[in-house]
Amino acid sequence: VNNNPETVSTDFDASDRLYFEPLDAESIFEILDVEKPYGIILQLGGQTAVNLASKVEAYIKKEKLKTRILGTRVRDMDAAEDRGKCGELMRKAGIKMPKWAVAKSSDEVITRAEEIGFPVLVRPSFVLGGRGMEIVHNNRQLKKYLRLETHATPERPVLVDKFLEGAIELDVDLISDGKNVVIGAIMEQIEMAGVHSGDSACVMPPQSISKKLEDEVIKISKKVAKKMRIIGAANLQLAIKDSNVFLLEANPRASRTLPFVSKSTGYPLARLAVRAMLGQKLNQ
Repeated sequence: VNNNPETVSTDFDASDRLYFEPLDAESIFEILDVEKPYGIILQLGGQTAVNLASKVEAYIKKEKLKTRILGTRVRDMDAAEDRGKCGELMRKAGIKMPKWAVAKSSDEVITRAEEIGFPVLVRPSFVLGGRGMEIVHNNRQLKKYLRLETHATPERPVLVDKFLEGAIELDVDLISDGKNVVIGAIMEQIEMAGVHSGDSACVMPPQSISKKLEDEVIKISKKVAKKMRIIGAANLQLAIKDSNVFLLEANPRASRTLPFVSKSTGYPLARLAVRAMLGQKLNQ
């Protein structure tokens, strides 16, 4: 399902049918009614597909369809996407995260930023591609951001994170079957931490961290995947500052980097992810 002109280049030897439809709930419901598939994969459709998880699950139950959502369970996806739930899960697991807060009004954004301490990274929650994200260094810049860029409301809260100046930012692509975790790659972003990964070039393997820190990143990544009950693909964003590893974000889906990692390493990560979603164990 892909509402993109490039969709027509899909290899029909690999795809039985191709739907040139938007990724919205109504379109997916209609396709489910027609196809009545064994399962549906959300992890390979980007953030838009993940955002549909709860609606699709509710529709399947309402219509009593036999279709399953394959891979990571919807409630575990929700826990990963919800900053409060994810933060609490990581705190219990002993995994470091920069100080953060969720603000539901402009006044609360200012209060939380002062509590956390400038500089802070502010952005609307549940946005795509890093839109509306900005690093602010003082109250004046923050008030300008709130005036020009976004307004915090209970329905559309703003995330406030401590910005780690001078940190090294890493991306990790991994595959998990719920117990076994395979690290596809650790990538180092060339730009400074805080530049959205979609706007930043990266290099693999990382060039600026020691073998000891790389082993620590692998250990933490596997721990996060298991705590989040990932089945299939996931992408983690981490930062290293003063030899400390911080988790910035955990995405329960494949990232834009997965095809590049697969090409450069020769490992068919998407295929492995789908096999894990279908119930196979990675050690098989």
